[in-house]
Amino acid sequence: MTSDSAGEQDIYDPLYLAGIEHFNVCDFFEAHETWEELWTEYRGPARRFYQGLIQAAVALHHFGNGNIRGARKVYLTSLNYLADYPAIYQGLDLENFRKQYGECFAEILDSEEEYPQIEIIPDLIPEIHLQPAAADA
Repeated sequence: MTSDSAGEQDIYDPLYLAGIEHFNVCDFFEAHETWEELWTEYRGPARRFYQGLIQAAVALHHFGNGNIRGARKVYLTSLNYLADYPAIYQGLDLENFRKQYGECFAEILDSEEEYPQIEIIPDLIPEIHLQPAAADA
């Protein structure tokens, strides 16, 4: 990930940033593992936020592997974890992320088949680019 701000490493947990790097190269399993390491020890207000990102990575991992039913279920769970956070949180434009994430999953959500055969569209996979630190203030 290219930093939008030279001071990001000082502001955000290194595991949060490492998870973003994995996420943005579509290594969703490693993003999940990295964020889970952060989430396991963390006991603050961002705990459910991190859990939502973990679930988003898992949903995208399932989608990429063709587990459409699992992807749909975890997608919906991830949105519940992220629902109570403001539009911008931990430098992430959550409003935009949720929009892109929803567009990526739209075909799955629209499908009425029990076992749909849907392939992920690479151009619709969301990326995480942090806002400048002042955006959180």
